[in-house]
Formats: sequence, C-alpha cells, structure tokens
Amino acid sequence: MTQIDFYTHVQDRQLLACKLSAKALEQGLRVLVLTSDESDAARMDRMLWSVPATGFLPHCRARDELAPATPVIVDHDPGELAHEQVLLNLSGTKPAFFSRFQRLIEIVTADEADREAARERFRFYRDRGYEIRSHDMSQIGKRHS
Repeated sequence: MTQIDFYTHVQDRQLLACKLSAKALEQGLRVLVLTSDESDAARMDRMLWSVPATGFLPHCRARDELAPATPVIVDHDPGELAHEQVLLNLSGTKPAFFSRFQRLIEIVTADEADREAARERFRFYRDRGYEIRSHDMSQIGKRHS
C-alpha cells in the first residue's frame, strides 16, 4: 500500500520539493514531481539546476527520451509513468494514479485555499485506509531555538 506523507505549513513548496527530491535521490529512489501546470513545471525545472546549492539533481520532463533513465521527472502531465517509486504532488489535486506509487508526498502551504484542498485529499486517502504521516514544517525552526 502507498505510504503517504503530508508536509504542512510549508513556506516555499518548490524549495521543499527540491530538498525532498535530493533526499530521495540520496536513498537511491526515483521521483516524479507532479506540478499543476506548465509554468510550475518550468519553475521546478529551473530550481533543480541550483537547489541544492552544492549539487545538481539529474532531472528531465516526462516525454524526454532520457526519462526512463533519469532519477527525477518534473511535469504537469506525466504521460507514461517512467517509474512508480516516489510521487511528489505539487498539483493541488489528487492524482488518479497515486496508488501505483510506493510513496506519495503532499506539500501544503499556509494558504487557506491550499490547506482546504489538502484537507479534502487527506480525507480521501484516510477514508480508503491509507496510513498518513503528517509533518508540521512550522515547528522545524522552533525546535532549534
């Protein structure tokens, strides 16, 4: 069954997506970053060239000929799925194919509309028996104070 994690109260959704993609790559996992539209996909693509600052995350678009061999795929329309390991959902909607993945990561900002849409996805997953872990990112900085 798909492992589901919600990261809530996130300041910068794309920045956290880059960091989580890097962490997954370190663990030998492949990631599909699902964006809401072409402009978000282009922004993620640009960010992955420079985040993390000390490295480069190999990535491409879903229809690129290198997609089957590339660890991070960024797209708003994944087409044929190149893998089924980690789905990092930035789309704001429930991906129809999420259950094919080993892990689903939902990133939720403090924006009320984003939070309400995330609550609906949370209920959908929970009502179908998925175990969900939540990570409140607003508490991260406070632990080190």
